[in-house]
Amino acid sequence: MSEQKPLSGKTVSLVLGSGGARGLAHIGVIRALEDAGAEIEAIAGSSMGALVGGIHAAGQLQAYEDWVCGLKQSDVLSLVDWSFAGGGLIKGRKIIGKLEELVGDLEIRDLKIDFTAVAVDIEQGREVWLDRGSLFDAIRASIAIPGIFTPHRYRNRVLVDGGLLNPIPVAPTLRCMTNLTMVADVNGPADPKLDEKENETEKDSGEGSVWDKLRDFVDNFAGDKDPSETQPGLFAVMMRSLDTMEAALTRQHLAIFQPDLVVRIPKNACMVHEFHRARRVIDLGAGLTRAAIENKDKGYPDAG
Repeated sequence: MSEQKPLSGKTVSLVLGSGGARGLAHIGVIRALEDAGAEIEAIAGSSMGALVGGIHAAGQLQAYEDWVCGLKQSDVLSLVDWSFAGGGLIKGRKIIGKLEELVGDLEIRDLKIDFTAVAVDIEQGREVWLDRGSLFDAIRASIAIPGIFTPHRYRNRVLVDGGLLNPIPVAPTLRCMTNLTMVADVNGPADPKLDEKENETEKDSGEGSVWDKLRDFVDNFAGDKDPSETQPGLFAVMMRSLDTMEAALTRQHLAIFQPDLVVRIPKNACMVHEFHRARRVIDLGAGLTRAAIENKDKGYPDAG
């Protein structure tokens, strides 16, 4: 007789947080939930969480996983369409175009799972829930990191990254009656063991990364010729400020909503641009989710 899966027969509302390439861990989170027997009935995501969640809701996560796990730094660079106007350095059209090739041009209402992407109306200073209309308009709006991607103009609004106000959007899932609400936070406390593994891993060779080029451009523009750890350049300050803000908002939202299960991916799992490390990050997400489910099964409220 086969062993009972720990979440067999349980329905789940899944909240996927923002965090750049660390959000690839969401793929592993979803895989581990499915392996545990859970049925995901609702997904809400900010930024990378919206991207992975939307693709899963469309039933095309395997195609995306296969593609992203084959990326090298040079491949990531080829997907960047630079912009020197419009409020950001990257247009994002190439990235969205590639995703549409993989998934198709879909409407949110046609997805297999209830889905909401969260963005921010930068002119009104308000959180926006995108739960109807074009899937990839919703994703493009939600991933528009201020200063990096140009804002997305959609339905007479100027929209940017949802993580700016709500990095773990629990509230949109509350309309769905499910057994469990689970949050995947990809800005968790650093794990020193991951830094040790990174030192043992051979660096990808070839051209400098997208992040290197962005950093150099911004720092040179600002006159930061020789930034350091003690005197960081403009780009480093921008990114660290966003990380600090999102971490504080995450703590507040976890305290307010108190989800049933929390998986916290260490913030040093990879840097926000390191999509070429996809397989390692996905496997990390799966492993931490399995551990969180096991701990909950033993009576702990979460794995945070």
